[in-house]
Amino acid sequence: MSTSTEVAASAMRKITIRFVPLLFICFIVSFLDRVNVGFAALTMNKDLGFSASIFGFGAGLFFLTYVLFEVPSNLMLERYGARVWIARIMITWGLVSALTAFVAGPLSFYAIRLLLGAAEAGFFPGVIFLLLHWIPPSFRGRVVGTFMAAMPVASALGSPVSGLLLNMDGILGLHGWQWLFLIEAVPAVLLAPVVLYVLSDKPADAAWLTDAEKAWVQQQVSSGLGAGVGHGHSSLRAVFTDPRVLLLALAWFGLTGINYGLSFFLPQIVAAFGLSLVATGLLSAVPFALAGVAMVVWGKRSDRMRERRNHIYLPALLAVAGLIGTAYSSLLVTKLAFLCIAAIGVFSALPLFWSLPPMVLSPATAAAGIALVNALGNLSGFVQPNIMGFLKDRFGGFEGGLLSIALFALIAVVCIWSIATRLGVGAVEADPALARAGVEHS
Repeated sequence: MSTSTEVAASAMRKITIRFVPLLFICFIVSFLDRVNVGFAALTMNKDLGFSASIFGFGAGLFFLTYVLFEVPSNLMLERYGARVWIARIMITWGLVSALTAFVAGPLSFYAIRLLLGAAEAGFFPGVIFLLLHWIPPSFRGRVVGTFMAAMPVASALGSPVSGLLLNMDGILGLHGWQWLFLIEAVPAVLLAPVVLYVLSDKPADAAWLTDAEKAWVQQQVSSGLGAGVGHGHSSLRAVFTDPRVLLLALAWFGLTGINYGLSFFLPQIVAAFGLSLVATGLLSAVPFALAGVAMVVWGKRSDRMRERRNHIYLPALLAVAGLIGTAYSSLLVTKLAFLCIAAIGVFSALPLFWSLPPMVLSPATAAAGIALVNALGNLSGFVQPNIMGFLKDRFGGFEGGLLSIALFALIAVVCIWSIATRLGVGAVEADPALARAGVEHS
C-alpha cells in the first residue's frame, strides 16, 4: 500500500475504535432514559390513574423543552467543546431521569418530562456535529448507522430488562416502575467522566493520532462539509429561513414519528394480548433487535454503493407498509411481524438521513443547522404520542394512531426525494486512496 493509503486506513481504524463504541453505549443510555417511560406505563399508568391521553401528553412534553433548548445547547457545545458539553448533558439527564421515580400525579409527571427534555437537549446533534469533524463523507453511512443502532439496541435490551425491573414491585416500599427509573438512570452519570477522558474535540487535539493522520482527517472532513452547496450561509438567520433546511426538518419529523410511536406504545400494543410483563418485554425486543442489525448492514451497503437517496426513502416506504399492516392485523404473530417490518424500515433510513444536512449546510452554520433540523423534527415526539393517546382513548385501539404515523412518514418520503433530487446527491464520492485500499468495502 502507498503511504497515503496507510495513513488513511490507520487514522480511520484509530478513530473508529476510540469513538464509536463509547458513543454507541452513551446513545443506548440516552435513548433508554428517554423512552423507558413507555415500558413503565404498563404499571405506572394504573398506579397513578393515568389515561392514555394523560400518558401521551406527558411523554410528548419531553420534546417541547428538548426542541426549545436544542439550538442553544449546540451553540454552547461549539463554544466549550463537545467533550465537556456532552459529559455535562449526560450528568444532568441522568439525575433528572432518576427523579421520574418520584412523580405522584399528572402535574409532577408533566414537570419532570419537561425538565428531562431540557437536560438532554443537544446530545444527539452534538454527537452528529462531533462526527462531522472526524468522519470523512465516504464513511458516514456506516459510522452514523452504527452509532444510531443504539436506538433499537436500547429498546431491544431495555424491554426485557424493564420487564424484570417492573417485577421489583414492593421492594423497599417502591413500585417496580420506580425502580426502573432509578436503576436505568445510573449509567448516564457513570459514563460522563469516561466521555471527558476519551473524546477529543477535533483532530488537532488528538495526541493519539500522528501528524500525518491529523492532516489527512482534517483535509477529508473539510472537503466533505458543505460540499453539496455552491455557497455558504452567511448567518444563522439564513439557516432558519432556508427552505431546504425546513424540508429536511419536515422529513426528520416524519421519520422520528415512527420511531417514537413504536418506542412509546409498542409495549402496550404487545401487552394488549394479555401477556405477562416478562413475556411482553421479550417480544417487544424482537422488532428492535432485528432493526439494529438491519440499520448497520444497510448503512454499509449505502457506503459501498456510494448512493444515499434510494437508501433513505425505500426503507422509509417499507416502514409505512409495516405500520399499515400492523394497524389491520388482529393476530399477535402477524402484528409482531409487521412491527418488525416497520422497525427495520425506519431504523435503516434514520442514520442515512444525516448524510443530507452536511450537503446543505456550510461549515460556519453546521452546528446550528443540524440542531435546528433535529429540533424541529423531534417535535414529532410531542405530536405523535398525543395523537396516539387521544385516538386510543377515543376508539379503544391503536389502529388510528398507527395510520397517522404512516401518513407523516409518507410526507417524509416526499421531502427526502425532493431535497435529494434538487441537491443531486444520489451518489457519494469515496476517497480514491481508500478505494485503492478497499477500505470503503470493509
